[in-house]
Amino acid sequence: MKENIFDAPIPGQSLTNVPGNYPWEHAPQFTSVDEASEYVWDRLHTPKMMDQVVTFLKNDIPVEAIARMILFGGFSEGKWSVDVALLISEVIFNQVLAIGMRAEIPNIKMFIKDQSNAKFHKQFAKFKTMKNNGKEKKPSKERLKEFVSEVKEELQEQPLGLMAKGDA
Repeated sequence: MKENIFDAPIPGQSLTNVPGNYPWEHAPQFTSVDEASEYVWDRLHTPKMMDQVVTFLKNDIPVEAIARMILFGGFSEGKWSVDVALLISEVIFNQVLAIGMRAEIPNIKMFIKDQSNAKFHKQFAKFKTMKNNGKEKKPSKERLKEFVSEVKEELQEQPLGLMAKGDA
């Protein structure tokens, strides 16, 4: 059976729904960092969750990724607000790490790597080189590597995050 491409919500239809249909549209269950982190600690120490976390860590899923799943899941279930999620993020990270250490998992991956946009940088370098050389249709590999390394150096010098102190 072929799907009807017109069988989709009308643009703006979500704005006509009655507010309060989703858990995150209500007051959160936990409003303090202590309550929320205790809730997560208790949930993480159930046999089912403990088994899942250990399995994730054994299969090289980073601690950061597991913590993010827990944080987003709690928010989407209405357990805590975004603000509380940000405040308990380090606590949850440490809780997941503690479980991995207690399970004696070797070489626990801590962070999600390569959040940079390497493909974009390569394409931009190619464009910039072609623009600067004018006649050249295909830039030299050495020039591309040089430009990519320049871009990487510039990115490393920039402050990280929205709250990082920048040049005034």
